[in-house]
Amino acid sequence: MDPPQESAAGGRKRRRRGGARNRRKASSSSQQAPPPAAAAPPPPPSPPAKRRRKDGTGQAAATPKRRRNTSSMLDGLRARLSGGHFRMLNETLYTCSGQDAFDYFKKNPTFFDVYHTGYQEQMSHWPEQPVNIIINWLKSHNASWTVADFGCGNAAVAKNVDNKVFSIDLVSDDPSVIACDMAHTPLETSSVDVAIFCLSLMGTNYPSYLEEANRVLKPSGWLVIAEVRSRLDPNNGGADPEKFSKAIIQLGFSLVSKDAKNKMFVLFYFRKKEKSKAAKSIDWPQLKPCLYKRR
Repeated sequence: MDPPQESAAGGRKRRRRGGARNRRKASSSSQQAPPPAAAAPPPPPSPPAKRRRKDGTGQAAATPKRRRNTSSMLDGLRARLSGGHFRMLNETLYTCSGQDAFDYFKKNPTFFDVYHTGYQEQMSHWPEQPVNIIINWLKSHNASWTVADFGCGNAAVAKNVDNKVFSIDLVSDDPSVIACDMAHTPLETSSVDVAIFCLSLMGTNYPSYLEEANRVLKPSGWLVIAEVRSRLDPNNGGADPEKFSKAIIQLGFSLVSKDAKNKMFVLFYFRKKEKSKAAKSIDWPQLKPCLYKRR
């Protein structure tokens, strides 16, 4: 017997139901699954890592190289600015009178610190310091002598000898230093045994400083002068050292000794005459300003 035949209507109905289910599934799938997105571009390659210098423990150095370079550059600029300021102040001291310099630094006392910082930096390049020679000279003589240190700077003489020392300079932030124009000090006449000028005959009126030293020195007192060699080199525009000595002798001194063996400075040791009388007219040589070149 032949198998029973499905009616055409029933078959069409089942096919329609199955087709509807398939269409619903397809429609649902099309709503849930978004279309595939375009592929994202690959990330840019990372820059190669810089090699970092390690310290002694094997750890990477904490300060980046660029920061270290910037810091060094700033330090260099500060040094150049400080050096330029020092040269300006140094030129001022050599080309104005002592009273003008005193008034200038009295109005701007911090400039004096700038000057002395630059001065110490310049002196650090000298193989020998004249102030140390003078200190040793004082130590080898009488500790009871009273000393006047004209242009004392950081008062190195007073700090290193047992003598009583009057430290004198244009500006003072130390109560032991007398701030004044060195041509007019508050010291009494004939009150000191030694007067020192260690690289401090800087004003255009430097003879008035020496006249003041002559006033405060006792008879037979010592006048010790250290001066930059180039200022006393006539072959280089400086004063004739013989004329310089002669002028001081005419002020009432005798030259005891002169030390010119150092290539940076010259030392003079004068002694005041027992009965000194300054000449009415003294031909003082002009001392060449000691100006530093720009670097």
